[in-house]
Amino acid sequence: MAETSKEDRTEAATPRRIEKAREEGQVARSRELSTFIMLLAGIGGLWAMGGRLYDHLGSILERGLLFDRAQLFDTTLMLTTLASLSSAALLALVPFFTLMVVAALAAPTLLGGLVITLAAAAPRFSRLNPISGLGRLFSVQVLVELGKAVAKATLIGVVLYLFMHAHIGQLLGLPKLPPQQALVTLMALTAKACLMCTAVMIVVVGIDTPYQLWTYAKNLRMSKEEIRQEHKNSDGDPHLKARIRRLQQTRARRRMMSKVPKADVVVTNPSHFAVALSYRKEKDGAPRVVAKGADAVALRIREIAAEHRLPILEAPPLARALYFHVDLDRQIPTELYTVVAEVVAWAIRLKRVAVHGGPVPPMPANLNVPEGMDQPGRKRPTPEDPQTP
Repeated sequence: MAETSKEDRTEAATPRRIEKAREEGQVARSRELSTFIMLLAGIGGLWAMGGRLYDHLGSILERGLLFDRAQLFDTTLMLTTLASLSSAALLALVPFFTLMVVAALAAPTLLGGLVITLAAAAPRFSRLNPISGLGRLFSVQVLVELGKAVAKATLIGVVLYLFMHAHIGQLLGLPKLPPQQALVTLMALTAKACLMCTAVMIVVVGIDTPYQLWTYAKNLRMSKEEIRQEHKNSDGDPHLKARIRRLQQTRARRRMMSKVPKADVVVTNPSHFAVALSYRKEKDGAPRVVAKGADAVALRIREIAAEHRLPILEAPPLARALYFHVDLDRQIPTELYTVVAEVVAWAIRLKRVAVHGGPVPPMPANLNVPEGMDQPGRKRPTPEDPQTP
């Protein structure tokens, strides 16, 4: 099958397509959002931990600059001191590093959620194709990313230039201040500059995030043929489903036919419909339809009934009423109690005559079927038939 062109992909991705893309590691991601979150976490961490870091690192620096004559003649002591200072510096920076690692892991999940898969790391030899590589190098996506990088750098550069121009007096006056005061002033100016860059990043993120979501949805678009194929694969081949349905109907018909010999009477149309009724006083409150069918199925019901010498009654209105208004293995509705009771009583008397002898009872005549029940239509709900619609 020819590959679907991008022009034909006009339909939104189905949930199955999105789920499959996630399994392959394809989710919406925004580098600008991740950069902004990490920048925000770094500034917040320095703001909250700055005093503690300043004290710890200042103390470590002071210890490192102390002159110890013994270290000049003892290499082991020198290495021990270096290891001690490095360990102290690392312990002081662990909370800040932990914050940055958490931010780096959590930032990508804000847009596309958490995805853990090895599919993205699987080797793809198509990436080694130089022609495809050149195509990706000059693709629209690369040009957009380049334009974003240039625009972001320009915007941040303009903001920093305006900031330095507004505080040029303070920056030039730093050498004239005492070291402690100069350091505090420089840190304050640096913090303000970082906050202004963060504000600029909010604008960048506000533009990039919707664009990445739109690009992600665009890349996952499907053609109408792909959607039809997906529905076919998920729902199953219609031909196979039809075959399964036929097999199920055949098996259900066989099970139904196996119940005909146990029926008490078969009511016919006489040729178009046939309904087998069974009544077990100890189990059923009313007679139950154990088999029914039309045309060929009705003929088979009559043949089985004849083979097992079951009473067969030709009563077209009653046969149609039972066929149209009573489901299989359901008791008859109250509207048909009287007429069916007459038929079942006749069948039971006929069976007794066949066993014990005696006069043959006359067939029921002028059976009073309620008006309209011999036509197809909506069945009235009854307590005995709770599944009636």
